[in-house]
Amino acid sequence: MLKKNKILIIRFSSIGDIVLTTPVIRCLKQQLPNAEIHFLTKKRFESLLIDNPYIDQLHLFDKNLKSFTLELKQQNFDVVIDLHNNLRSKFVRVLLSAKTFKFNKINFEKWLMVTFKINILPIQHIVDRYLETCSTLNVKNDGKGLDFFINAQTNIDRLNINESYFVYAIGGQHETKKMPLNKQIELLNSINFKVILIGGKEDEKQGKELALKCSNVLNLCGQLSIHESALLIKNARLVITHDTGMMHIAAALNKNIISIWGNTIPAFGMSPYLPEHSITKDIQLEVKDLSCRPCSKIGFKTCPKKHFNCMNLLTFNDLNFKQFNEN
Repeated sequence: MLKKNKILIIRFSSIGDIVLTTPVIRCLKQQLPNAEIHFLTKKRFESLLIDNPYIDQLHLFDKNLKSFTLELKQQNFDVVIDLHNNLRSKFVRVLLSAKTFKFNKINFEKWLMVTFKINILPIQHIVDRYLETCSTLNVKNDGKGLDFFINAQTNIDRLNINESYFVYAIGGQHETKKMPLNKQIELLNSINFKVILIGGKEDEKQGKELALKCSNVLNLCGQLSIHESALLIKNARLVITHDTGMMHIAAALNKNIISIWGNTIPAFGMSPYLPEHSITKDIQLEVKDLSCRPCSKIGFKTCPKKHFNCMNLLTFNDLNFKQFNEN
C-alpha cells in the first residue's frame, strides 16, 4: 500500500482569498499520487470548505494557535503550502518542521504601485501565483477555474422567488471598496429588471434604504447564509459586486459578473477568475487614470482625499443590462 502524501495548505482568511485557493486544492488532489489534502483556516470560515470533496481533512482553529499547532504536529505532514504567508502562518510552518512552500505576496510591488504609482506588478492573477507556489511539486493549472460547493441541503424555497433576477452584492470589507449610497441608487435605477440585494448583517441598514428608494429591489441583506447567498447567485442572470468575497463565489459558479472597483485595482491580481474558454461575461467597472488610485492594496474607512472620485465618477450609461435579460 502506497504511503499517503500528506499535504497541509494554510490560508486563514478571508472569504475571497480562501475561495481563490480552491484550484490549488483540486490540482494537488487530482495530480499528485496518493495525496491527502489537509487545510488549515479559522473556524468562522468552515462553511467555505466543509463541502469541498478535494479536502480530506479540515483543521479549524479559534483562539490558541500554539496549542492547536502542537496537536497538528502529530499529523506528521510531508509538505506545508503556506498561501497566507504572515507571522502566524510562519509560526505554524516552523513548528510543523515539514518541507515548506510559501506564497510570494508581492508586497514590495504593491507598495510601489500604491505609494508612487510605479507599476511593476506581474501580469498574473493571484490564482496563478498560488499555483506557482507549489509548481516544484509538478502541479499544473488545469484551467477549470475556482470551486465553490453548495451544501446539498441548502434551499431558498422560503423566499418564493418565481421570476428571473440579478444579484447585487452591496457589501465590502472596507468602505472605499463600496459605492456610496447615492451611486448605488443611481445604478439600481438604471436597471429595468428585478435585483436582489445580498450582504451581511452590517449591510442591513443600507439594504433597507435601497429597497425604499428603488422599486425593482428585494433586500435580503443579513438574511442569508453563505450557501444560501451562493445558491441565489447560482440562479441569477447577472451578479453585480464590489471587490469582495461574493465576487469570487460568483466566478466559481461561472456567472456573468459586473465587478465594481474603487480604491483597489484589478491589476493587483484579484479580478474574477473564470475557467479557460469560458463564455461568461466579466465586465470590470472602474475610473481609470486617477492620480490617487490605487490608494491602498486593501482599503480604508473613508477616502484619504475626501472626494472619493474612484466611486463618485463611475458612470453606468454604457452598461447594456438587456443582454443579461434575454434567454
